[in-house]
Amino acid sequence: MLDATFTNREFAKRSEDLKSKRRIGNAVSSRLSILFLISGITLLIFSIYSESQILALIGLGLSFWAALFLLIKPVKLVGGNLLYSAAVATYLTTDRIIKSLKNKGKIYYIPPYPKDVYLPDYLKALKEVVVFVSVENDGEMPPIEEIAKGKFTSKNPEGVFLAPPGSGLLTQIEEEFYVDFTEMDLNELCTLMPRFILQDLNLAKEMEMEPNENQVHLRIIDSLYKNLYNAQTNLKSVNLLGCPIVSTVACALAKTSGKIIAIQKQQVSPDDLTIEVWYRIVQG
Repeated sequence: MLDATFTNREFAKRSEDLKSKRRIGNAVSSRLSILFLISGITLLIFSIYSESQILALIGLGLSFWAALFLLIKPVKLVGGNLLYSAAVATYLTTDRIIKSLKNKGKIYYIPPYPKDVYLPDYLKALKEVVVFVSVENDGEMPPIEEIAKGKFTSKNPEGVFLAPPGSGLLTQIEEEFYVDFTEMDLNELCTLMPRFILQDLNLAKEMEMEPNENQVHLRIIDSLYKNLYNAQTNLKSVNLLGCPIVSTVACALAKTSGKIIAIQKQQVSPDDLTIEVWYRIVQG
């Protein structure tokens, strides 16, 4: 649990210290981000022609890490269009996967086991948040054995397991700020997450989170990822999984609550500047 004396002044001081450390690593992160981004996009394009899911997943992973290394730099040096372009490639591939399933069901963020809980090697896959894309709208969850084995598909119920678009960003926040979302309560999460997204990463101009029983309302204004919701982009998966910020919040909610999280609704203003999301904390 975060200490109650974690004041705004201490938060600001820690943010400044972390920004100083990031300046030292800018040169390295720039080279790695470019290398990962080029490799990821190349694999994603090749996977489309070869219809290889393995290459698609590798390309997705590389693209996610490219975005993370870009976020390590001061945002003034990171073009919003570059972050957007890196994210588009991953969502396009996810669109193809969901389309091949003829998805009629829902998407669930399944929480991980806490870090302090010992798990044998064959259950290590349970340590990360995973997204389950169900084919049918029956609300049934896959058996824990399939998640533990790190499978890509589930037969009963039918669906696929995907890496959340926001999992990498969540890991980055935890490592930089030395926090564990499994040790927070819901109110602390709703207070601290906007600070991480706004004050340090500068991924949006405004962000609010309001908990209400088994629901959480998220409001984001002028996000760097707002164009993912643009009608011209026509990305189906972003309306299901959410943009990287929306997905990061879903992952954090899953960790904090220890329960399955479903995105009930996403609403975007006509100018794409305001994104509103309603999350549901699924019991059981």
